[in-house]
Amino acid sequence: MIEATDFKNAMALLTSAVNVVTTNGASGSHGFTASAVCSVTDTPPTLLVCMNHASRSHSHFVDNKTLSVNVLGAHHEQISNVFASKLPSNERFEHGSWSQLTTGAPILEDALVSFDCQIEQIQQVGTHSIFMCRVLAIKQSQQSESLVYFNRAYHQVGHLEVV
Repeated sequence: MIEATDFKNAMALLTSAVNVVTTNGASGSHGFTASAVCSVTDTPPTLLVCMNHASRSHSHFVDNKTLSVNVLGAHHEQISNVFASKLPSNERFEHGSWSQLTTGAPILEDALVSFDCQIEQIQQVGTHSIFMCRVLAIKQSQQSESLVYFNRAYHQVGHLEVV
C-alpha cells in the first residue's frame, strides 16, 4: 500500500505547468491555481482539469459548467499565489487584467495561452473531480517563458531573451 505522503512527495518531482482555472456564470466568478491539467485529445479539442471536492469554489464550477485554463507566464508567480490563497473570489480578480472569450469564463489578458471551455463530463475519483472540457476558443500570447512548479517551488522555462 502506498501512503498518501509518499505519493505526494513523488508527485512533487513531476514538473507541471502552473495554471489559473476560472469560471463565470449564474454561480459567479471563481478561480483557483492548478497543476493537474492536461490534453485529452485534439479531435475534438479536449482538456481535463482536476479539482478537489473540498475546494470552496468546487460547486460553482459544477453549476456554471464552464471554465478557462489560463497557462501562466514566467512573470505570473504573484497571480498563482493569489489564486491559491484564502482571498475571497472577488478580490482574486483584482489582480491581473481579465476579459472573456466564448463562454464568459475569465481570461487572463497576458496569459501564455488561455483555453476557454465547456465542461462536458464530470467524474468523481477519490478526493477530486475530473472535469472533461471541450475547448471552444483559444487565445495565445507572444510570450516565450512559462511558469512551472517542480519540487514544491516555482521555476521558469522557455526562451529567455538576453538584453
